[in-house]
Amino acid sequence: MDLRSDSTSYEVNELIDQQLQPVTNYAIEQFAADEEDILRRYFTNLDKPVFGLVNLPEVVKGALFARYSRTHKSLRRLFLDEFVEDLDVSGDHSIDATVGLSKAEELYQRVFVEYGDDSVAQLGGVHLACEQASNLLTKVLEWGRLMSYLEQSTRYLSYDTRIDGRYRYHRDPELLSSPLGTKYVGELDRIFETYGELVPLLQEFYRSAHAQGADIGDLAYRQTIRAKAFDAVRGLLPAASLSNVGIYGTGQAYEALLLRMRAHPLPEARSYADLMLEELRKVIPSFLRRVDVPERGLAWSAYLEENHLAMKRFVTDLERGSEVEVVSEVELIDWDPEGERKMLAAMLYPYSRASERQLVALVDQMSADEKLEVVKRYVGERGNRRHRPGRALERLDYRFDILGDYGGFRDMQRHRLLTIEWQSLSPDHGYEVPEAIQVAGLTDRYVGVMERSKALYELLEPDYPEQAAYAVSMAFRVRYVMQFNAREALHMLELRSQPQGHPNYRRIAQEMYHQIANRAGHEIVAQMFKFIDLSAGEDGRLEAEKVLEAKRFNS
Repeated sequence: MDLRSDSTSYEVNELIDQQLQPVTNYAIEQFAADEEDILRRYFTNLDKPVFGLVNLPEVVKGALFARYSRTHKSLRRLFLDEFVEDLDVSGDHSIDATVGLSKAEELYQRVFVEYGDDSVAQLGGVHLACEQASNLLTKVLEWGRLMSYLEQSTRYLSYDTRIDGRYRYHRDPELLSSPLGTKYVGELDRIFETYGELVPLLQEFYRSAHAQGADIGDLAYRQTIRAKAFDAVRGLLPAASLSNVGIYGTGQAYEALLLRMRAHPLPEARSYADLMLEELRKVIPSFLRRVDVPERGLAWSAYLEENHLAMKRFVTDLERGSEVEVVSEVELIDWDPEGERKMLAAMLYPYSRASERQLVALVDQMSADEKLEVVKRYVGERGNRRHRPGRALERLDYRFDILGDYGGFRDMQRHRLLTIEWQSLSPDHGYEVPEAIQVAGLTDRYVGVMERSKALYELLEPDYPEQAAYAVSMAFRVRYVMQFNAREALHMLELRSQPQGHPNYRRIAQEMYHQIANRAGHEIVAQMFKFIDLSAGEDGRLEAEKVLEAKRFNS
């Protein structure tokens, strides 16, 4: 598909001219005067995509973020529509989020600057709303381990809705002001239009294939059909698709995040860091004082940026002319053959007076039945998958190399008690067409979007190597590595194998389990996975909605 020769085939010129205006990169939400009067008491601004939450009970902030992931509404609109009536705002007219800041600044200067106690920055936290962030940026935002995130879901929301008349994808100012800007907007609009056309077709397909039984309520059935349709077509969405992310973190965690973002090669990450810093300083200014100090934060960000560029150049030269080998979707590439005996010794350790080396020797003398008895007593009777055994399972690690679709990667990436690294998103590793798309007779239209996505990426990549990834649809595969201990494996693989999960990441979780049991030969570890689900899971979403409907009825 030659996008250069197709400049007039899509009739969007007038709309594109409006969208290419470089005034602002973000839609500005409008509120009535009385709404503004309420909002300014609880949010650090009313007109920017990044804002902090202040003067609200912790339970309200948590509930707002929980609701955030399954609604199209912005957080401020959500607050007005669904939360403000439950609050007594009559006495809040004089609230000022800056009260006490001067004394806090003095204390911070004395403790942090004079004594160098960085841990003080762990004691102040902020709920921060990050809206209209691309799906490339959300992965940057969610990199840190010591923060909490809640991201808008592609599985529960339709992405064919618009903001200010525009489809919900990131418009990079530099790219849009270039000769390729018109093509970028036109092609992504086409992708979103196809997405919007296929959603109702898939819903009708699933309704025909799965009739509503007498034991299924209308809401549960409707939600199931919607979720299955969204699952089938979410691979069409480009990485430029916008999302909302709710973040809670300490001052120290935000400082580390901002330093990384200011060094990131993606322009959106760097400009968004400035938005975040401005809002965070309205709530915890002292903890972020070093971020833009030349000899501190700026030097740190420069260090990160220089390392990235040096490695990028080196690897590019190293791989020039070499072919990338074809690999399987999931491969266990590293594990400790002696890991289970070490884990058993670690199980005994807190209850013994012996050294760990002596306990390993005792384990070696045990029979197979005795070893299983240790595991049985240590793990106990797990009533559900949230009952997790102790830290002895952290004694052994597994490292997996994965080549999966970007949509599934987004879900797997959210686990933070592990090591994860991923490569740049591109169309180079191909894609797969969901079975439902094929059976419904929509393969040609789905493949057409993949070809359009790839062609746009190839057009952008020479001049905009970082921004080109915005064009890549989520069905394309990305390579990433995950390393985690057995305790995290128990949590992650049991969670991600549940029948209501997306088929793509369910398949990866199930294969990880099989390779732990068979390739690593860790049968003792495998037996702890009481709640792993290895079924095909076709009706998992329906069963989950039925349970949720029952909870609604009984509450």
